[in-house]
Formats: sequence, structure tokens, C-alpha cells
Amino acid sequence: MPRGPAPHRLGRAVVRSIRKNGNLSDTALSGSAVNQIIRRRAAHAGYDPELVAQLGGHSLRAGFVTQAFRNGASAPEVLVPARYRHDWALFTDWCHASDHSPMPAAPETLALFLREHPAAATTQRRRVSAINTVHTRHGYSAPGRSEEVRRRLDTSRADRVDRLAETLLQQATELPTAGWPTGLFGRRDALLLVLAATGMRFTEATRLRRCDVIVDTGIVVATTREGERFCLTADPETCENPAVSIFRRWAEIHAFLDEHHSTDLLRQHLLESGDVVREPLTGRRGRQPLLVPIDRWGHLPYGESMTSQSVSALVRAYVSGHAPIRKALPMRQRKHDDASSSWIEPAIELDQSYYERGTAARRRDHDSFEGLGDVFDEIADRADALFDELLAVLDGL
Repeated sequence: MPRGPAPHRLGRAVVRSIRKNGNLSDTALSGSAVNQIIRRRAAHAGYDPELVAQLGGHSLRAGFVTQAFRNGASAPEVLVPARYRHDWALFTDWCHASDHSPMPAAPETLALFLREHPAAATTQRRRVSAINTVHTRHGYSAPGRSEEVRRRLDTSRADRVDRLAETLLQQATELPTAGWPTGLFGRRDALLLVLAATGMRFTEATRLRRCDVIVDTGIVVATTREGERFCLTADPETCENPAVSIFRRWAEIHAFLDEHHSTDLLRQHLLESGDVVREPLTGRRGRQPLLVPIDRWGHLPYGESMTSQSVSALVRAYVSGHAPIRKALPMRQRKHDDASSSWIEPAIELDQSYYERGTAARRRDHDSFEGLGDVFDEIADRADALFDELLAVLDGL
């Protein structure tokens, strides 16, 4: 009589991802992964590239969509809901007339469309919802979720963000840049406040890589994984942009650690305020996370990014006036010998039988450990037998 699956295997997903070594993982395939697989296989099968671009994560579903295509309906008629077809047609007509791509549409394109087509707030929200729905159904990210579009839809929120940005930038300029480890925390937290001042969501800030933030003609430009651009320009009155120096100070920390993988050397650099020559970012270094956690001793883990919860907690602490207090660590005193400036290794004389005694000891140890291989093999066999018995017990439950 066939047995069913073991109880500990019932909760596993049916369609799971495959690791590089060919083993199945315990995690299920995500919707984006299914979307990429469908498009890749459809392209290899020779389907029209335009049809392949219209395939989404739900293209395997059979029902209304399949029957509609069989009846001769076009892709826009099927993938665009009836209540959004007028708004989507208005957007596509404007894109074709102004030489913009309707899909995937950039957030700047959608913001320009809303500015050139003024309407009531409810009408603008419906237009954005229509464009977002069509994009998500085709497997693209929704351009209406960008900060630029949200500011145009909600002016009161934009005013609050602008007032908060002034406070965050002021606090960022007052954070320490030297000392240990206060200068290290100050440089990172200052850049964190600068990114929060742009209106960027905390989740997007934690996903930023070092190559995603650049300085272009005095403007700090941060590009998220979805392609949304956040810019911090100079003050029109003073023509100064403190965000540029804040970003460069934190980039200097990354550049120093690229050349010197030592927390002690980084401490000396911050205490002495030396200059660091920044080399162009390579592919491997550019893909490293921009915002990284720091422990109380000033250590920065390699390749680990901050969590959105920690970023949110830090920003809220600075806004509420309860910024974390980091105490300076005591300096380690170095003892110097006045008699000599350098240490000289003393000469060591070995007796004539030194090497003979060492060779004899190694030969003796080799003879003593000669039977350890058989002992380890016996232990491995017994462990395998116990494991087989355990599996038999679990299958019988």
C-alpha cells in the first residue's frame, strides 16, 4: 500500500526555486521569477517579441483571458479593464504625440502627463490608478508610486515633506565627521537623513548600492532599483549643496575600506583626518550596499545592508529630538622605548641535533595515528546507520 508524504514535507511549495548546485530549495518561486521564466521560454519558442513583452506573471492562468484571445480580442482589450480604457487611451495618445514610451512609462513621463492635463484630484488619481493597473498586469512596476507623482497628487503631503526635509538637512550638517566611532556614525547617519529628505521610502534606501548615488554638477542623484531618480539640488539663495559633501564623506569611508580592511586603520584615519584617494568603482565594489550597519566598536560587516526597520527608527529618533548618543571609545596607549626606535629580533642558535629530534617526533606521531583512518570510517558507518533508522521511524509516523 503506497504511503503518503511525510508530515514534515506537506508544507513545502510545489513549484520551488533551484539552487546553483541543482538542489531544490524550500522557498517557492516568486511572481517576478515566474514572469521571467514565461517570457524567456516564449522568446526561445519563437513567439512575436511584442507578444512576449505583453506576457505577465498570470499568463499561465486559463479562463477569461485565454478564451478572449481565442475569440480574437487584442491584448490591450483583455489586459486593460473597461473602467480604465478611456484614461489609458488618453495617456497612450499623449505619449505617441509627445514621443514618449507608454509602457513601460517612466515616473517623469507620468508626472509630465499629469501636469499637461490638469484636472480634479479625484480624476488625476483615477488616471494614475489606470496607468498603474495596466503596468502591473503587463509585469512592469507601477510608475504612479514614485515620489514625484505622489507630490503632484497630494500637495499638502508635499508641503509636509518639504518642511521635514529642511529639518533633516539641518540635522545632517550638524552631525560629527571626526572622532571614533562618533565620526563614523555621524557620516553614515548624515547620508541617511539626506536620503530621507528626498522622500525616498526606507525600503528603497536600504536597497541602494554604492553605484546608485552620484554627484552630477553639484546635484546628488540617487536612482532606486525601480529606476526612480531622487535629486537634491543646491540652495537657490546660497548656491550651496551640503548633500554633496555629506555623500562624499561617506563614500570616502567605503573607499578607505576598499584598500584597508582594518577597523584599527579606519580609526586612525578618522582621528588624523587624512585624505583618501577615491578610485573609480568597479562592478563588484559598485554593487555593495551603500548604507551598512555599524556595531559599537566601529566594525562594518562586508556586503550587509541596514534593515528598513533600523533606518526608520534612526530617522524617527532624529526627528523627535532623541538622537542616539554614541560615546567615544578610549584610546589605546602605545608604549615606546626611548633606547631604541625599532625592535631587533634576537639571534637564536639551534643545536646540531635539533632537526633529528624533530624528524623522529614526526615519525613517531605518524606511527601512532596510523589507525585513525579506520576508526573514523567506522564512526561514519555507524552515523549513517543511525540516520537511516531515524528516517525509517519518521516515515512510519
